[in-house]
Amino acid sequence: MPYRICKTIDIENGHMLSKHPDLCKFPHGHTRKVEFVLEADTLDKNEMVCDFKVLKETMDEFLKSWDHAICMNTRDASFKMMKGTFGDRVIAFDNQDPTTEVMARTIYDVLKKNLAEYAARADARYPISSQLRVVKVRLWETATSWAEFYEE
Repeated sequence: MPYRICKTIDIENGHMLSKHPDLCKFPHGHTRKVEFVLEADTLDKNEMVCDFKVLKETMDEFLKSWDHAICMNTRDASFKMMKGTFGDRVIAFDNQDPTTEVMARTIYDVLKKNLAEYAARADARYPISSQLRVVKVRLWETATSWAEFYEE
């Protein structure tokens, strides 16, 4: 039976869903909670699955880039205007709407990549066990609604 941990980080983030038939096609924001769930069959030398600081350190820059930003489909008619006006505060989603499901998958992929890069660093302050697995990323859109992504 594996050990499991969860770390949450909150961000303020907006999106526009150009394919949506109702109000979600307009710019709107959410107080989002990002949950990272990791597991390992055994604990590391510090009796941990993974130090929570690793998650903060590996995901902080990425999540800051999404904080107080708006995610948009590059095919949205207003994408070029928004990008030109707000620059890096507009996060491009290539030919797809940035639904909470799509965003959860994106965060999951970045987490896996960043953890692998961190584990390979010779100067890593907090060692990562080779048994460490990303279980899922859950992204809350509201206090009552979330989407998650995981691989089987």
